[in-house]
Amino acid sequence: QKEDGSVDIAKAIKIAEQFEISKQFWAYLIEKKYIADPHTFINAVPHLSFVWGNENVLYLKNRFELLTKNPLFEGMVYTEDFLQMEKWMPLMMEGRRSERRQSANEEDFMAATKMDLGTDMNFGALTRLLFKHLESLGGVTMHMQHEVNFLERRKVDGHWEMEAKCLKEHNKKTVEARFVFIGAGGGSLPLLEDADIPEGDGYGGFPVSGQWLVCQNEEVIKRHACKVYGKAEVGAPPMSVPHLDTRIINGKKALLFGPYAGFSTKFLKHGSLMDLPGSLQVNNILPMISVGLNNIPLTKYLIEQVRQSPEDRLAALKKFVPTAVMEDWKLEEAGQRVQIIKKDHDHGGGTLEFGTEIVNAADGSIVALLGASPGASCSVSIMLELLKKCFKKESETPEWKNKLKEIIPSYGETLNKDAALLKTVRERTSALLQLNLNTSKSSEA
Repeated sequence: QKEDGSVDIAKAIKIAEQFEISKQFWAYLIEKKYIADPHTFINAVPHLSFVWGNENVLYLKNRFELLTKNPLFEGMVYTEDFLQMEKWMPLMMEGRRSERRQSANEEDFMAATKMDLGTDMNFGALTRLLFKHLESLGGVTMHMQHEVNFLERRKVDGHWEMEAKCLKEHNKKTVEARFVFIGAGGGSLPLLEDADIPEGDGYGGFPVSGQWLVCQNEEVIKRHACKVYGKAEVGAPPMSVPHLDTRIINGKKALLFGPYAGFSTKFLKHGSLMDLPGSLQVNNILPMISVGLNNIPLTKYLIEQVRQSPEDRLAALKKFVPTAVMEDWKLEEAGQRVQIIKKDHDHGGGTLEFGTEIVNAADGSIVALLGASPGASCSVSIMLELLKKCFKKESETPEWKNKLKEIIPSYGETLNKDAALLKTVRERTSALLQLNLNTSKSSEA
């Protein structure tokens, strides 16, 4: 929602389009039998948005009306009916008033949207399955429990030389490569700084930690079977949108609520407190200071989050689950994300980005993935962008184009403007991934 109150759906359309691309890649993995069972990493779980209060209800209704004009969101349904919401999310509606407009309490006025074509992704499981497949191929060697702590470019031939430490045996080895992809999460920025490419100048990182309340009561877990998203508080970063999240982890159903944000100077969950101070360089100090001065609401939000008591966290949960009791939930650490800070002279020297960015050398020999980790929606699109940037000539050849078209049938086309192609693509991916293609309209009554 923009400052003038209007609703911008451009980002929602972009993410939905990217997700369709990701599903096509995963469907290809199943079709080729590189992965046997899709349910080991992806399962059908409806996605809902839920709001309360007059302004938020109006916002959600406007958003729904705009989204459903686009074929990507065909099948989404909207309701202000208490009984309908009770069917969709019984756990969340228990303990709420059903009188709505007759009530003097504005919070009794609620609305929700529902999209049956939602999923739950287990990225850890998918990663392990992909690694297992790669290990079965000739010419691929996996070095697990290794940490690359330094890299530099050789002047002789332009190749990259990396020092890798085995965390198990504590010995070091040197690895040479013509192409390097740095996809180390919070560890990417220090390695990009080591690479010392001009394109990496001015980049910094702002670490934000995450916590979740994990339900321990099996009876409560059984009563919720969807992902329900609320609205982020004023001043809160985009990734802080609260949600009550049904997960399928190793075949078992789980229920999480969050995220609760925190702050640590570590770039990785098990990193060093010196990660942030150690990342400061002459070329990124100004952008870092600028971001600190221009993001007071974010700083205030993080301080409030860090100072939260168990009772404060329970109060936030009760907005979603009014009947929640502390004994049923356990606080667990999630991970670290390092948001991008980069030069921006239009914003006083630096700006804070809440997305993902590819930073590559001009010759395409090295590339780093910075920012919030690309989730299920955009992971494949990010890699396609990487191929175009780092393998420009190859990606323009008929061989590469045909192969990418085989893997991703909609490659080079825009699904949100082609309803017929989208229908064909969804039918194929839903069949291969064993997902629900029925629209929400069938489950509205």
